[in-house]
Amino acid sequence: MRGFLLRRLIHALFVIWGVVTVVFFLVRLTGDPTLFLVDQSATQEEIAHMRGQLGLDRPLLVQYADFLGAAVQGDFGHSLREKRPAMRIVLEHFWPATVELAAAALLLSTVLAVPLGVISATHRGRVADHASRLASLFLQSMPGFWLGIMLILLFAVALGGVLPAFGSGTWRHLVLPAIALAAAPLAQNVRLIRAGMLEVLGQDYVRTARAKGVAERGVIYRHALRNAALPVITVTGLSLGFMLSGALIIETVFAWPGMGRLIVQAVPGRDFPVIQAGVFVFALIFVAINLLVDVLYTVADPRVRLT
Repeated sequence: MRGFLLRRLIHALFVIWGVVTVVFFLVRLTGDPTLFLVDQSATQEEIAHMRGQLGLDRPLLVQYADFLGAAVQGDFGHSLREKRPAMRIVLEHFWPATVELAAAALLLSTVLAVPLGVISATHRGRVADHASRLASLFLQSMPGFWLGIMLILLFAVALGGVLPAFGSGTWRHLVLPAIALAAAPLAQNVRLIRAGMLEVLGQDYVRTARAKGVAERGVIYRHALRNAALPVITVTGLSLGFMLSGALIIETVFAWPGMGRLIVQAVPGRDFPVIQAGVFVFALIFVAINLLVDVLYTVADPRVRLT
């Protein structure tokens, strides 16, 4: 285990380095941010002076070397707009707004998926199974932004403002964006649990458990579900990564003040430090979650060996 973790940490460092490097060069292809920071009547001399203050007049490789040196120390520079440390701004939007939204969506997508997937598998070919599969297909096919807009039209408009359409502050503001964010992972988890359960319910150890007189509930949840849940662990880990990464579209639709919406607003304004700090946090989240998922495999199934 120790050797595995060491190798994965080394790989993670290369992945994060690669991501921030690509983003560093890509954002500079979008144009000159100084044009957004000076008056329209500014002269070329004033624009050049501003570029010099921001360090954008130096060779690109020199800028990259300085960026890496500072990033290793956790310094991604100051926001061009707010004149504050970019990482601080990103973390302020990440916690608690993005974490709250991701946690609520993850809770919905996992807690509901387990019973729905089990019911669909144990009632194969019946009404409950057909309804579950149809609902899963429907939810998985809908774009998140479209579902968000439909939820707003239904609960905030048609039903007279039962739930707020945008903003944050109370649990009522959290309901609609959490549902919109959880819809696709929920549908995917239901289908995965159903497929996994159908595969393991015919295994010898399940028949043996039934022959020993184990209650059907114990056979399903203690024996079958534990092995059928392995693919769900992977998908849930990846889904959590996307959720914590801000769910850019959902946060934008509901004006949720999270990290995803912050990055969306920073891109057209060419706020390079905020974009780079945000993408770094994205990469760190995905790498950490992937490592955690691999470790959880051994907890769910001791037969799994990390190599």
